[in-house]
Amino acid sequence: MKKLAIVFAFLFALQSFSQEKSFEIIGTLKAEDSQQPLESATVYLERVKDSSVVTYTISDKDGKFKIENSTYDKDLNFYVSYVGYKTYFKKIPIDKEAINLETISLSLDNQLGEVLVKSTAPITIKKDTLEFNVKSFKTKKDANVEDLLKQLPGVEVDEEGGITVNGKPVNKILVNGKPFFGDDPTITTKNLTKDIIEKIQVVDTKTKSEAFTGEEGDKENKTINLTIKEENNKGVFGRVSAGAGTDERYELAGMVNLFDNDRRISVLAGGNNTNTPGFSFGEISKMFGQGSSASINSNGSFTIDGRSFGGGEGITTSQNAGANYADVIGEKTDVAADYFFTSSNSENESSSERETILSDSRYFTNSNSKSENDTDNHSFNLEFEIETDSTFQINIEPSFGYSKSRTLYSSNEETLDEDMLLTNQSNVNSNVERYVKRFSNEISVTKKFGSRGAFIKAELETRINQQESDDFLNSNTEVFGSNPENIDRNQFTEGENNSYGISTKLSYRLPIITKKFFLNLDYEYAKDKDNNRKSTFDFNTLDQDFTDFNTDLSTDFQYTDYRSIPSVGLSYRGEKFSTSFDLGYNIRTLKNQDVLRPEFNVERNFENLEVNSYVGYTFSPKSSINVNYWLENQPPGLRQLQAYEDVSNPLQTIIGNPDLEPSNNHGLYLGYNGFDWQKRTGFYVGINASLTDNQVVSKTTIDEETLKRTTTYVNIDGNYNIGSWVNYSKDFKIDTLRTVKLKLRASYNTLERINFNNDVKYASKSDRISPRLGIDFIWKKVLEFKPYYQVSYTNTAYDIEAFDDREFTSHNAGLRTATFLPKNLEWRNDISFNYNPNVADGFQKSAWFWNSTLAYSMFNDKAIVTLKVYDLLNQNTNAVRIATQDYIEDKQSTVLRQYFMLSLSYKFNSLGSKGETGDGDFIIFD
Repeated sequence: MKKLAIVFAFLFALQSFSQEKSFEIIGTLKAEDSQQPLESATVYLERVKDSSVVTYTISDKDGKFKIENSTYDKDLNFYVSYVGYKTYFKKIPIDKEAINLETISLSLDNQLGEVLVKSTAPITIKKDTLEFNVKSFKTKKDANVEDLLKQLPGVEVDEEGGITVNGKPVNKILVNGKPFFGDDPTITTKNLTKDIIEKIQVVDTKTKSEAFTGEEGDKENKTINLTIKEENNKGVFGRVSAGAGTDERYELAGMVNLFDNDRRISVLAGGNNTNTPGFSFGEISKMFGQGSSASINSNGSFTIDGRSFGGGEGITTSQNAGANYADVIGEKTDVAADYFFTSSNSENESSSERETILSDSRYFTNSNSKSENDTDNHSFNLEFEIETDSTFQINIEPSFGYSKSRTLYSSNEETLDEDMLLTNQSNVNSNVERYVKRFSNEISVTKKFGSRGAFIKAELETRINQQESDDFLNSNTEVFGSNPENIDRNQFTEGENNSYGISTKLSYRLPIITKKFFLNLDYEYAKDKDNNRKSTFDFNTLDQDFTDFNTDLSTDFQYTDYRSIPSVGLSYRGEKFSTSFDLGYNIRTLKNQDVLRPEFNVERNFENLEVNSYVGYTFSPKSSINVNYWLENQPPGLRQLQAYEDVSNPLQTIIGNPDLEPSNNHGLYLGYNGFDWQKRTGFYVGINASLTDNQVVSKTTIDEETLKRTTTYVNIDGNYNIGSWVNYSKDFKIDTLRTVKLKLRASYNTLERINFNNDVKYASKSDRISPRLGIDFIWKKVLEFKPYYQVSYTNTAYDIEAFDDREFTSHNAGLRTATFLPKNLEWRNDISFNYNPNVADGFQKSAWFWNSTLAYSMFNDKAIVTLKVYDLLNQNTNAVRIATQDYIEDKQSTVLRQYFMLSLSYKFNSLGSKGETGDGDFIIFD
């Protein structure tokens, strides 16, 4: 019967398509009062029968539009919507393929005193804001926010939940303007359902103070704010889920939300032993991480068959729980708070074989290790936003954290020279317990003056991180050769690493041209202090305790970084053109005090320019271009400046360099973003370049006989990295149900790195190109078919004869499918294939990976039964080959293997209309 139903469904669909008529409607829009063309007006068609949207478009800068589609309706309702003007309506007979409406004039809407009816237009443009009507974008009944976002033009959601809008990443998601469980956006997008959302606002990412003053925010990142429907702002909703599988695999999750107008309380809890990070209910493919493929790194290395599905190496069992609270206190204070607890246990065994290439020889290292880690982490965040009036705002954001962990680790390693003779070997066993306390607080006070855009702002940030550790170590190291050594260590190390930071900033903006052109004056003072103490005690056989203080392996440092940065800048913000230029002068003092070895004390003073500039031009709501240049200053790290000899590893001595200079990094970004609403075409292209002066790099010398290593640090000039990319997407609408989407991505990267190999200075230049083609076929309510293919080619050249130039090629193909027939049944597959012909004989050149999920909805889509298979072909071996300029390594570690799991999830909802979507629902999209 099921097969027969599917056949009838297909026949019915084909019959419907055979009656469809293609059409094209063109015309020109202008304002009746000014006779000027209307750019970015919304033109859309609705069915007469049920007012469902057939298609839509946006007028261009000349007011022209072209709207084309196919339908089996005899007539369609034609609308034109533009802010400030009356909506134009006309019923159009679809009796011919080409329809020319000539010029349409829109009259001003002067009915300001009447109750405004919410727009039903799929898209409404207001300056730099777009509004999408939710009703115009169909999803399945139980859709979450992520499913909704995938339907929006210009919005892309990858397999791991990462979101981009017109090529720019979304780095923050809010609910009713407040954070929802910290910085993990997938908790929101995967677990809040579409049916409670009224609109989605997508804007440039801004701090609360920037939003208050009207400053431009982060042009390269977006923030999504989910606004709950008014009728859905009071009630309870949530979901629970549980699953059990083979090999004792399991997953549990539960979430309850209580909304009462401005008050919002949410509680969640979960656990699994399937290497799933974060929090998810796990139905369909949500619990599966994206299968990693054979990849080539930017330094010319490549990895094949290595996978990090959810948790990377090892097997992780995790539990988590959290609560979120948001409310309004009085009329002037918004408060938000969240608490999150995570607990995990990870086990891993790994083995590796490495060939290290020196300028005049090579050696080989074989190692095996085993580790077990238990970690508990607590985090608590608060936000207070206080607006005493329209000109004065206070923001306070404290954050607290506490974690404890225990790691048991054991390893054995052997090193052989070029003639395969054993030169050294070591065995290590350690037991480390670590406790970390964290606190930070950000306070900003902003006062606006007048109506021209002037303000003064004071900011204070404090940071405290206190870490304590107890480390029991038992090791044996043997060095062979003419001067053999046997080093036995049985030690206890008590460590403290405390970091303190404070920074203050005072900003004043003086308007030169009202709300457009400003003079910006800033002064910042910051101090960071690190206290690093490590007290090591050897085991005393007489006392049978760790009582002998080992000075050579003990440290006690105080590292301080003082910065004083005055800066001045100009900024301009017009309708289409905006720019800013800020010039700062960084007066920095670095001080390193060695309590145990005062002769190594260091104090250095530096003065450097810092630059941050931006130019942006918006051609239309469809497209824009941005250019950024910056000059940043980065000081050397604490360990890099310490001149004493760190011999904690008997086979590797590290000596700092107190004469290191800070690094200066020049950065340049150029990006174009465009989305054509008429052609459903997205085009994004960008270039990102960096050049670093005085970059700190390691310099290692290897003893020819023992192969013991001595490492120090030096400054070098000339390292650069230039990356470019282009993304192109195009929707081809076959009919009202079927769409083909073409997705083309390509990237090119070139970089040069200057390094040292056994005291020999050399440069490597690496070029990488990686095109990717994807074609998505979407048949609404029937199936999705999404194949893709990517090839990566890397060429690395060296300027010394000791290293051979290298070329690597890898291929990555995949297929993602989904079927939705018969009704209530959903079947998804994620198949990937990786091939790299460059690896050595005997090492696996290709691998398949297949995840499959079958889900059935019951009880009016409130419950879902899911059967999923992880690694259906049972090929997840986690065998990895890594090749860099000076070594080649084969590695294998514990990995999550094939399992089958049956799970059940159930959602409940007592909010308002319980998921019925009204005509006035919109999405706002920047």
